[in-house]
Amino acid sequence: MQEVVDNAVLGEELGFDGFAVGERHEDPFISSSPPVVLSNIAARTSTIGLFTAVTTLSLLDPVRAFEDYSTLDNLSGGRLELIIGKGNGAAQAELFHVTTADQWDRNREGYELFRALWDSERVTWSGRFRPPLVDAKALPRPLQKKIRIWHGSATSRDSVDLAARHGDPIFSANVTYPIEPYAELVDYYRQRWEFYGHDPNDALVGAGTAGFHIAPTSQQAIEEYRPAFEARLAFARSAGLPVVFETIEDFVDRSSALIGSPQQVIDKVSRYHARLGHEVIHLSAETDGVTEAQKRRSLELFQAEAAPVLRQHLPSRPLSAQAIRQEAVA
Repeated sequence: MQEVVDNAVLGEELGFDGFAVGERHEDPFISSSPPVVLSNIAARTSTIGLFTAVTTLSLLDPVRAFEDYSTLDNLSGGRLELIIGKGNGAAQAELFHVTTADQWDRNREGYELFRALWDSERVTWSGRFRPPLVDAKALPRPLQKKIRIWHGSATSRDSVDLAARHGDPIFSANVTYPIEPYAELVDYYRQRWEFYGHDPNDALVGAGTAGFHIAPTSQQAIEEYRPAFEARLAFARSAGLPVVFETIEDFVDRSSALIGSPQQVIDKVSRYHARLGHEVIHLSAETDGVTEAQKRRSLELFQAEAAPVLRQHLPSRPLSAQAIRQEAVA
């Protein structure tokens, strides 16, 4: 856990825009409580955006989730960016009694109540999965009057339709398979966005990457990342997870992984942007089988040689933390 916090501090030191902490409730994950971890990160940083990736609203009481994240929003100076999702894994059913039969409805209902609590000081509400509220006031009130809530997108049209209906951005997982199934969901999001009457130019997309490692040459990057890939492959097979890319060469070629020289990373992000139109990308901050020195060099190379080119040629809207800094300067 301390390594996660240290990575966020390093991310701010190197000039990254945001740092994300996920939520899972089973081995081998440790991030069952994103607001607690992000609050620790907020105390040790001052500018970097704080993402959840994702907040599993299908498992949480929306009132309690609002209280936690509104507290974090205040303590961080308004740097919070929420990504919500239904969650994944068998432990959800065991620990929270949330199953595939009701997780989508719980996610939708949790989101709509969470949004109402954030937007209004007094809320009257009723739903299926928690007791009703009558003229309820949830505290503390958030620092950001209107928070950007991203909807995690991986396999279902339900999540992207919910995002489009409410005028919210989506964040494509974009990690397990080649690009096309994710791109089809992004296309559907844009179609539904227009169906609900929103300006097409306002649609906003982020995307994950399946792996990340940069070295001065592609050969060096692949050889340094090979142990990490082989460990992932072994874990996927032992856990019964789908194996889509059997070799690291295929993984580098057909997945969203950014493994290679700075120019190769620039080229690949640009190709994916041409299909997805995304404005935010997620890079792994974990050591993930490489040494600490190699990981730091990789992050430094991205910021020094890849990020300036991408920011120049692929403009993006500011994150909450960036918008607040711009307002402070103005």
